[in-house]
Amino acid sequence: MADSKLLVPELSETETMDDETARFEELLLQASKELHQAQTTRSESTQIQPQAGFCIKTNSSEGKVFINICHSPSIPPPADVTEDELLQMLEEDQAGFRIPMSLGEPHAELDAKGQGCTAYDVAVNSDFYWRMQNSDFLRELVVTIAREGLEDKYGLQLNPEWRMLKNRTFMGSISQQNIRSQQRPRIQELGNLYTPSSRPAEEGPEKPHLNLWLEAPDLLLAEIDLPKLDGALGLSLEIGENRLVMGGPQQLYHLDAYIPLRINSEESKAAFHRKRKQLMVAMPLLSVPS
Repeated sequence: MADSKLLVPELSETETMDDETARFEELLLQASKELHQAQTTRSESTQIQPQAGFCIKTNSSEGKVFINICHSPSIPPPADVTEDELLQMLEEDQAGFRIPMSLGEPHAELDAKGQGCTAYDVAVNSDFYWRMQNSDFLRELVVTIAREGLEDKYGLQLNPEWRMLKNRTFMGSISQQNIRSQQRPRIQELGNLYTPSSRPAEEGPEKPHLNLWLEAPDLLLAEIDLPKLDGALGLSLEIGENRLVMGGPQQLYHLDAYIPLRINSEESKAAFHRKRKQLMVAMPLLSVPS
């Protein structure tokens, strides 16, 4: 996997952007604002009633914890990849693969012995849920991601050891949840971004197509199409606070893109997807425009 190095945080003030880059900056900042507003504006959310799936039991320092894995067709599915492709992506530390989930609020319940416990409802896409039922690997992956998501959201420390209940599909009652009703804005066709050292297409390395979107208000994802490559060998990647620079082996490719958002370069990750022939980059943001 390519290295991530810190670049100059900002471009020189004497460097000017063309009209196309200015339009891109305006679109991207607007997309970020819309995403931020979508999380805080009630009218842009939809209420769903997840359906019961299966229930797992674990614990925390506070006592017993049950996680109801539910499903709803209203939740978007993850990327359609095979298990082999997913295993490869995980082995390569592929941060771009995400399983959309809705994490519900904690609710107090009584277990079979009448003792107090806490339950959480976690919903995934219904089609993906039924696919997961036929795969122990996917089931364990979903439970792991759900557990980590609950830990991050609620400041928990859950025991990674868990077991699935055999005689009940949920603990307590499954409450309705609010999910964002608008799809995230997607910015495409960024192959012609402002490049300080741009060169004619017929001279030197090829400038690859860059596809960029906001996965969340604080996470920017990128896909760089590299059809001439079969792997990451020889690739170089440098990520600065507002800059992404990529070089290909044997000078096949070169990309130098200015990104008008503050990137956390130290936490950024990248991996090469061999089947798609894409370099996939996940870039956490240091701040979100308000």
